[in-house]
Amino acid sequence: MTTTPANDVMAQGDPTQALSVEHVPDVERPDRWWEVVWSSRKARVGVVIVTLYVLVAVFAPLIAPHDPLESSFEAPLGASGDHWLGTTNDGRDIASQLIYGTRISLLVGLFGGLLATIISLVIGMISGYAEGTIVDDILSFVTNVALVIPALPLIITLVAYSEVRGVWLIVFVISITSWAGGARAKRAQIITLRNRDFVTAAKFSGEGTMRIVFREIMPNMSSLVAAAFVGAATGAIGAEAGLAVLGLGDTQSVSWGTMLYQANAQGAITQGLWLWVFVPGLVLAILITGMSFINFGVDLLSNPHLREDA
Repeated sequence: MTTTPANDVMAQGDPTQALSVEHVPDVERPDRWWEVVWSSRKARVGVVIVTLYVLVAVFAPLIAPHDPLESSFEAPLGASGDHWLGTTNDGRDIASQLIYGTRISLLVGLFGGLLATIISLVIGMISGYAEGTIVDDILSFVTNVALVIPALPLIITLVAYSEVRGVWLIVFVISITSWAGGARAKRAQIITLRNRDFVTAAKFSGEGTMRIVFREIMPNMSSLVAAAFVGAATGAIGAEAGLAVLGLGDTQSVSWGTMLYQANAQGAITQGLWLWVFVPGLVLAILITGMSFINFGVDLLSNPHLREDA
């Protein structure tokens, strides 16, 4: 009795089966979220810019040539090897203040954007899931009121009449005045998702409302949440700088906004100290531009049609 090789048996018995075994198509692995973001040229530039700022903020004590609050230097001085950007009228090193100011901007951007995103996420998603109920009516009313109130005058009023000044006050005020737009967008998004099959299945399985909203629906809105956070963080950085320029920042800390305020108050332009005015505004503009570029990459997560042009 002779034996037939397995391949011959397969080929003799069912040629199509042999063909399917030999020519199994490769299944493409879906791109991970960081690969999608990195595929955008603008997003790559933004990531590099923000990463550099983070490194400067983390290693500020090693990079800065002097203590930013030390006022024992000769004033005012031009740029030199010891004072890269010169000194202020009160004898402080401008470069050191610039480097340490990175910490304040990133801190306000991170926590201000995070808190505003959380508030908008909770209010917007609960309101949208409860559409047509009294809960939705109340939350929508609060959101509409927050939308029509001018944010800048409200921020200035809250900070100006506060007895305590500091970074965390700025973070809190910016957060509670900038969540309404994001809440409206998330409400509209969850309304389109709440009747999907996976939500219906979760209801029939007995899951609670909060679990359905934040465990079942929210993961499908991750790109919208990420974009909202980047936008809120960018707005928080700009708002902090604006408040400091108006003299409403923390005078005990060093930020780019307080540098611009002191430069204006001490007549830096009239004395020809252009670096004192120009450089803080430039680094602030570059950071905001970098974060805006990152949003181009985040948009690719929710809109695959944009990936071809990235």
